Amino acid sequence: MLARKSIIPEEYVLARIAAENLRKPRIRDRPRKARFIAKNGACNLAHKNIREQGRFLQDIFTTLVDLKWRHTLVIFTMSFLCSWLLFAMMWWLVAFAHGDMDPSTESTTNSTKWTPCVTCVRSFTSAFLFSIEVQVTIGFGGRMMTEECPLAITVLILQNIVGLIINAVMLGCIFMKTAQAHRRAETLIFSRQAVIAVRNGKLCFMFRVGDLRKSMIISASVRIQVVRKTTTPEGEVIPIHQVDIPVDNPIESNNIFLVAPLIICHVIDKRSPLYDISAADLVLQDLELIVILEGVVETTGITTQARTSYIAEEILWGHRFVPIVTEEEGVYAVDYSKFGNTIKVAAPRCSARELDEKPSILIQTLQKSELSHQNSLRKRNSMRRNNSIRRSNSMRRTNPSLIVPKVQFITPEGSQSASET
Repeated sequence: MLARKSIIPEEYVLARIAAENLRKPRIRDRPRKARFIAKNGACNLAHKNIREQGRFLQDIFTTLVDLKWRHTLVIFTMSFLCSWLLFAMMWWLVAFAHGDMDPSTESTTNSTKWTPCVTCVRSFTSAFLFSIEVQVTIGFGGRMMTEECPLAITVLILQNIVGLIINAVMLGCIFMKTAQAHRRAETLIFSRQAVIAVRNGKLCFMFRVGDLRKSMIISASVRIQVVRKTTTPEGEVIPIHQVDIPVDNPIESNNIFLVAPLIICHVIDKRSPLYDISAADLVLQDLELIVILEGVVETTGITTQARTSYIAEEILWGHRFVPIVTEEEGVYAVDYSKFGNTIKVAAPRCSARELDEKPSILIQTLQKSELSHQNSLRKRNSMRRNNSIRRSNSMRRTNPSLIVPKVQFITPEGSQSASET
């Protein structure tokens, strides 16, 4: 079948498509780099091709603690079931070797000549029930040990030791999983975005951290690292190059008193990796700033660690965090609804290096912001004045009682002149 010819000429269609492409240019976004640390603190790292898997079995307790809850519960259940079944088989073999399973001995069981190793063990089911009673120290009174078989006494001692070891390992594993340190880190929060603004005449990188619990974090410290891909002068490519940057803290030690949300500040100076980055260059930078908060939980004494990271798109240049701590009736109140709120402030768009070389840039920026602030105040006052005048005029038009009447004045010559007052 022949193809249907188009009614619109092909040349016109191509021209129209080209015109639409010109009107709507395609913007190709820069491919986003994978985060090294997620916002919730999880490490975005996959371990592959590990050949020495036996190293995990050498530290079996840590391996059990690191497993997921469903895997831990399955191992917990199977360890007890397997131990009960194993010793049930041993008890059954002891009873079988001693002849307790022989039906001919049932008539002589009550006599004084025949004594079984374990009373009332006639099948594998009864041996399994006796194994459970021995390991969990539950005695129902139907089955009991006798001094007839030394081998049975040895099995009893061995099962008690193995049962205690299983109880200690599995219960300790579950306790450690429920009391893990990262559970406490769930109530340590960071601001969703970081800011760069001027503080004390210096460009500073700032973010906010807070604790939702009343129980404090003792000896809390904050560290900041910059992770980026770098190339050495020798040509070696380092995909994850970590650089520590200092935190501005008035106390000599790096500890903070995290009783209320704090704004952590890093002064961008010559030691900072952000020293040569301007506001225009920040968007093009392929870097990630990792924040690590460490401390000791006051209630449990366990060391905890909370982590987050900020990429270039999450850093606001020329912004500042709004205050959220107020004093109400003698109590300091924290409004967490404004925890991540910021406001725009005057900040130079140049890098910290340019600001150090030309301090006049900061003065000019502050002067411009002051002038713009004054102009906005003038416009606001003039708008208020105009609105008040318009409101008064409209009230005079609508209310006739406010209109002043005309008064006639009579001159001595007798002529009348009308004037409005």
